[in-house]
Parts: sequence; C-alpha cells; structure tokens
Amino acid sequence: MNDPAIDETSTEETFIDAETLRERALTTLVTARDRTTLLTSCVEEPDLTAQHSPLMSPLVWDLAHIGNQEELWLLRAVAGREAMRPEIDGLYDAFEHPRSERPSLPLLPPAEARSYAAEVRGRVMDLLESADFHGTRLTEAGFAFGMIAQHEQQHDETMLITHQLRKGPQALTAPDPEPAPVHTGPSEVLVPGGPFTMGTSTEPWALDNERPAHRREVAPYYIDTAPVTNGAYQAFIEDGGYDNERWWTPEGWAHVRQNSLHAPLFWRRDGKQWLRRRFGVTEVVPPDEPVLHVCWYEADAYARWAGRRLPTEAEWEKAARHDPATGRSMRYPWGDADPAPEHANLGQRHLRPAPAGSYPQGESPLGVRQLIGDVWEWTSSDLTPYPGFEAFPYKEYSEVFFGPDYKVLRGGSFAVDQVACRGTFRNWDYPIRRQIFSGFRTARSGAV
Repeated sequence: MNDPAIDETSTEETFIDAETLRERALTTLVTARDRTTLLTSCVEEPDLTAQHSPLMSPLVWDLAHIGNQEELWLLRAVAGREAMRPEIDGLYDAFEHPRSERPSLPLLPPAEARSYAAEVRGRVMDLLESADFHGTRLTEAGFAFGMIAQHEQQHDETMLITHQLRKGPQALTAPDPEPAPVHTGPSEVLVPGGPFTMGTSTEPWALDNERPAHRREVAPYYIDTAPVTNGAYQAFIEDGGYDNERWWTPEGWAHVRQNSLHAPLFWRRDGKQWLRRRFGVTEVVPPDEPVLHVCWYEADAYARWAGRRLPTEAEWEKAARHDPATGRSMRYPWGDADPAPEHANLGQRHLRPAPAGSYPQGESPLGVRQLIGDVWEWTSSDLTPYPGFEAFPYKEYSEVFFGPDYKVLRGGSFAVDQVACRGTFRNWDYPIRRQIFSGFRTARSGAV
C-alpha cells in the first residue's frame, strides 16, 4: 500500500500515444504563437523597438529571442541541425545582456524578427510531424516541445507587462470576467497539519525546480479563502500603513522611503477615490478585485498590519494540491483535469483579475479559491532547490537564482497560459518588483 504522505497523482505520468503527444505539442505551440502575434501586431513599429521601461526589453527583442530559443532547443538540440543564424545567438542570450542594454544592441528589426521566428516555426512543424517522443530526456513525452511552449508563454506574459508599462492609448482589449455571485463563505480555512507531497516526479512537462516529489510536513495553519482585495489594501493605506515603520522589514522600510511608495504601482489618488491605469485606460480602482502590482515588501507589511503573515511556499502548495480525503496531491486545486474557463482566470482571456471569491468550480478540497490564475501570489519563502534537485536541461533556468535574493510566487495570473501554470509551478522575483502581475493572500498559524 502506498504511503499517502508521498502519494502523487499519476494521471499524467506519460502520454503513451504519440499522436496525443503530437497534438498537445502542436496546440500549445500554436496557442503561444497566436498570442505572441497579437502582442506584437497591435502597436506600430516605434513601440516595438522602444524600451518602455529599463526593467523590460523592447518587444522586438522578445520576439526574436522566442524564435532563437526555439531554434536552439528544437532544431539544434533535438533535431541536430546546423544553426540558422549563429551570429545572433549572443544578441538574444538573456544572460549575456541585461535588459537595460538591449535597446543599444544591433537587434533584428521587426519585419526581420518576424520572418526569422516564422521560419524557425515552419521547420519545427516539419520536425513535429515525425518526432520521436522517446530516447532522451529532452524528447521523452515531448518535454522539449513543452519547454519551448512554456518559454514562449512566459515571454508573452513579459510582453504583456511591457504593454502595461507602455505610455499611450489603449492597444489591447478583452472582455471583463463574468460577474460572480458574492462569496459569502468563510474568509479563511484551516489546513490540517501533517505531511503532504510537494513537487512532482510524474508531470511530464514540469521544469527542473518543480522536481522531485518529496514529503513535506507543515503545522496546522489558516489561509485566506481568496486573495487580498483592493478594498482591503486601501484600508491599510488609509490607516497610514506606508508611514508606519512598525509594519515593515528594515529592507522594506528603506525601500519605501527611498522610492516614496504610498500605494500599489499604477495607482493615484483623485480626491477621495483611487484611480489606476490599466493597459492605457484610467479607471476607478475596483474594491472587490485582488490587489495587483504590489511588491513582496508591501505584501509582507500588509500581512503584519492585519495581524497575519504571508504563507510559506509549502503552505501555499498544500492548500492548492492536498486532498485530505485521499491524502494525495493533485495537479490542480480542482483535481487532475486541465484548466477550463470555469476553473480559473488564465491565458489573457481577460485583462484583469476576477472579483475575489470567483470560480467556485476551481475551489480546492479544503475550500480555498483562486489559487490558480488572477494574480501571482507572493509567499514568504526564498527560492531554494528541492531535495534531490537536478538542473535540466541547463543551469541558467533555475539554479543560478537559488538563494535569499529571490522570493517565490505561486499560482499564476490572468496573463499566464495553462501550459505554464500548475499546482507545482514556481515563479520568483526580487522582493522589490511591482510591474509583475503580483498580489497575495495571508495566513496565520493555527491548531486543530
């Protein structure tokens, strides 16, 4: 009998049928490219080549980088083909040139970048028709194709952040989330203490930092049913939260003072109300949406002010994956099925979070909502490797970021596609970052 404490779902251990794998790889690659095309075709060339923030690359750099990574891993590493344009590899190496330097590089102009990415994709489609999904770790279960689809979607999210930072009129539109009934359940739920399975050894497209599955023990704790809302965060502001050193870590307080922070990024006060700029449109801050564009220091300070704390990464994952009835860890809060529109706000389907408490069909067995989608959620944890971690297929994806400089975010946002979002997926950033689609929920220690 399996020990339920280390029981991980095995429904996705492998895709036995090659045609099923081929179809999934095709669908995810096409979905990613359609989104890339949207994000780079809705503005004129000057907006593609400009750097809209020193924190971000020009959109045209992301476009060619996407094509270059696809060529490196699928055409060269998997298919063993000669480099198409070896002279540009250095230009699009994210570790060779920081974002602030990229506008000064001799980048491919938009038309040439599109042509290059399209030519790579055409060759990849030919490769996919005859791909062998066995033999090496890169090809097993289509991992390399899944890795590249995730990479492109991650850059699509980055490009959407650039669109949010971009000045000027609205360039992107999307319908708002469907109105949801007001959630009248408890504001927090108790997560029993004890062991659970964290991470995965069976999800075929999981990345190295999600592996391997391992046993974790957590003490009992309470966690918010939904992310912290704009309205709740406004109460922190109005109570002088940004002016009271008591709520901040020393590093956070220094950051607030040095940068004159007084509200989430993109907010401004207009008389008695708060306004925000969202993709070129100025609107009243909706009180029932999860708060967005706050850094880790702000999330941590709010939690202290509220008499609570940020959950650890292990606490977040247990709330999202643990099924107390069976003792096993699921792929998603709702089970093992891939995300559907009724489960979560994902894939840039909307350009804003849904009201807090939405998506009852995406609720976890413990009664926690919106753990996937809407906003990335800061945790209290530094990014560290799991026991038995092995860098694959390259150290620069995760290993170089391990340590106290980066805080872990979980859950994904409305800007994340489902291929790059699951119950085990780990994101990370500096604790000062606010341009990302970040929010949070709080927790507190508790007893059964």
